[in-house]
Amino acid sequence: MSTASPDLSGADEPRFRDAVRSLPGRVWIVSFGILVNQVGNFLPVFIVLYLTGRGYSAGAAGLVLGMSGLGKVLGNAVGGHLADKIGRRWTIALSALTTAGLTAIVPFLGPLSTIVATVGLIGVTSQIYRPAAAAVLIDSVAATNQHRLAAFGVFRFAMNVGAALGGVIGGVLASTSYVGLFLGNAAACLVFGLVMAVLLRDDPRPRPDQVDVDRSADEEVGYRHVLADRAMVRFLLMTVVAEFVYIQSTVGLPLHVSDVGLNERDFGLLIGLNGLLVLALELPITGAVSRYRPEYVLAIGNLVTGVGLALTGFMTDMVLLSVTVLIWTFGEMMNSSISQAYVGSLAPPRMIGRYQGLHGVAYTIGTGSGPLIGGAAYAIGPWALWALVAAAGLVSAQLCLPPRREGSTTDMRGDGKDSLLSCAKAPPGAATQPDPSTEREGERMTAYWINTFRSVNDKERLAAYVELAGPAMLAGGGRFLARGLPAAAYETGTVERTTLIEFPNVEAAITTYHSPAYQEALKVLGDAAERDIRIIPAAT
Repeated sequence: MSTASPDLSGADEPRFRDAVRSLPGRVWIVSFGILVNQVGNFLPVFIVLYLTGRGYSAGAAGLVLGMSGLGKVLGNAVGGHLADKIGRRWTIALSALTTAGLTAIVPFLGPLSTIVATVGLIGVTSQIYRPAAAAVLIDSVAATNQHRLAAFGVFRFAMNVGAALGGVIGGVLASTSYVGLFLGNAAACLVFGLVMAVLLRDDPRPRPDQVDVDRSADEEVGYRHVLADRAMVRFLLMTVVAEFVYIQSTVGLPLHVSDVGLNERDFGLLIGLNGLLVLALELPITGAVSRYRPEYVLAIGNLVTGVGLALTGFMTDMVLLSVTVLIWTFGEMMNSSISQAYVGSLAPPRMIGRYQGLHGVAYTIGTGSGPLIGGAAYAIGPWALWALVAAAGLVSAQLCLPPRREGSTTDMRGDGKDSLLSCAKAPPGAATQPDPSTEREGERMTAYWINTFRSVNDKERLAAYVELAGPAMLAGGGRFLARGLPAAAYETGTVERTTLIEFPNVEAAITTYHSPAYQEALKVLGDAAERDIRIIPAAT
C-alpha cells in the first residue's frame, strides 16, 4: 500500500463523466449560486486598497484584515452548527442576506473602529454558507466517491469561473467608484441568497423505512463529537499544514519574484497561469484521480504542491518559475475537490454540517497563519521559508496516509481475548473465540464493525442504548459508513437492519467494544434486541 492504486471497492461506481451528467438539479442550483456570489466577491480583494486610498496606514489595513480572518474562522464553525440545526437552505440564505446588508454600508462608515467591527462581522457572515453549501452537495448525490467528486468538481469549477470574472469586474468598478464596488458586492450576495431561498427548496428527507435505529447517535450535538473522530482530527491537522504550504504562493512567491529582479507584472502573469490551468484542467484531473483511494491522492497532491513551491527558491527567471507554477498547480488541482468530498465520506449523515464547518475552520487557520509564519521565516532568510515549505509538504502528505500502528496486544489480553471477531446470535457481551491469525493481521489495518439486528424486543431500551453507544463508538475512532435496511438481499440473505462502522484497526474496534462507555450501553440494552456483531479487518 505504498503507492496509490485503484480502489476496487468502487469498481461498480459509474464513470466520472457519467456521474457529472447525472448530477441532480440541487447541485447545479448551488453551483450557479456560488458563481454569482464569487463574481461579486470584491471586498476581500479590494478592502486594503480602499483603506489605504482613504488615508489609513498599512497597519490599520492589516488590523482590518486580521479581524476579517478571525471572523472567517468563527463563521465556519457557526455555519456548520446552523447547517445541521436549521437546515442547509436557510443557513445559506441567512449568510448571504446578512452579508449583503453589512457590505452595502462599508463605504459609508466613518471611524476605523466601526470599519474594523463591520468587516469582522462580514468575515463571520460571509463564511456561514460554506458548510451548508458543501452539505447540500453531499445530501444530494449518491454516497459514492464518483458522485461526491463530480458534485464538488462542478461546484469548484463554478467558483473558479466566478472568481476569475469577479477579478476583472472588480478592477473596473474600483477604478470608477468604491461605492459602486461594495454595492455591487452586496447585490451579488443578495441575488445568491434569493436564488438559494427560492430555488433550493427543502433538503431531501429519507423515507421512513430508511431511518436507522442508530439515528440518535448522529443527533448527539456538539463539535466535541466531531473532535472525537480520530480520522477527522488527523485530516484537520493535515488541512492546516497543507494550506500553510499553499498560501505561500501569495506570500513567498511575490517576495521571491521581487528579490530576483522581476516585477509586479511578472508575478501577475504567474498567478494568471495558475488560474488558467485551474479553469482548464481541474475538472478533468479530478475525474482522472477519482478512481483512486482519496488518502493517497491527497498525499501525492500535497507532496507535489510542497515540492513545486519549495523549488521556487531555486528559480531566477520566468521560464523556470513558470515550471514551478505548473508543478504546484497540479498538486492543487489534485486536492481541491477531493478534500471536501473526503470530509463528506467521514461525516455521519446528521453531522455533515459540523464536519464541513471544522474543515472550513482548519482551512481558514492555515491560510490565515501562513502569511504571518511565512513572512517571519522569509525575514530570517529565503532559505528558511523554502526549507519550511518543503518540510511542511512532507508532513501534510504523511498526515493524509492511514496511520500505521505497531502490533500491540495491550488491550487484547484478559477479557479482550473474548472479543468476538464473530458472535452470531450471541447475547449482548457474549463472544466466540477469534481466529488468532486474523487478529494479528487486523492490528495494522482498517477494521469494520458489522452490526445486524436480528430482532428488536424493546424499542425504548434500544433508543436508550443508542444514546450511549453512538458517542462511545465515535470516541473509539469509529466512523459510521452505512446504516438501515439493505437495498437488496440475495440467496440466504435477509432484510435486517444493519450498521457498518469503520475503525482504524481491529484493536481499536475491540477496545471500543470492551470500553466502559460501550459496556454501559450494553447494560442498558440487555435483551431488548438480538444482534449479530462481527469485527473484520479490511482486505489486503
